[in-house]
Amino acid sequence: MDAKDRQIIRELQKDGRLTNQELAERVNLSPSPCLRRVRNLEAEGVITGYTALVDQKAYGLPITVFVRVRLDRHGQDLIKGFEDAVARIDQILDCFLLAGGDDYLLRVIVDSLEAYEDFMRRRLHAIPGIASIDTSFAYGVVKQTRVFPLAG
Repeated sequence: MDAKDRQIIRELQKDGRLTNQELAERVNLSPSPCLRRVRNLEAEGVITGYTALVDQKAYGLPITVFVRVRLDRHGQDLIKGFEDAVARIDQILDCFLLAGGDDYLLRVIVDSLEAYEDFMRRRLHAIPGIASIDTSFAYGVVKQTRVFPLAG
């Protein structure tokens, strides 16, 4: 991947609905080589798909919660069971594996505090092997972007 590929990716991250002509103009390529590069990036799995960015509050899910989870053991079966369970829970948008005191960081969205309580009681607490759960509620967003920084 070269600098031109990264430029194409950044432009598509900013606006995935660009026509090939518009994209080619923004990255200073003619349309054919631009399209060839985009198709190569897709074929190589660098570009994995296209999606709509939706306002979470307008959609009706205004509450973002960050949940840190520590497992009581680290056996392969327990880890796989936890990760499989998390993958099936729609309210969990992201699950990061961590180094340090906690094992996972979850980003959860819900429509109310009651819905979060229900999520905790019925979904998260039902997963075996959790030693501790620590919750932080986000009350605002300072920065949120899907555009990668330039690689150095």
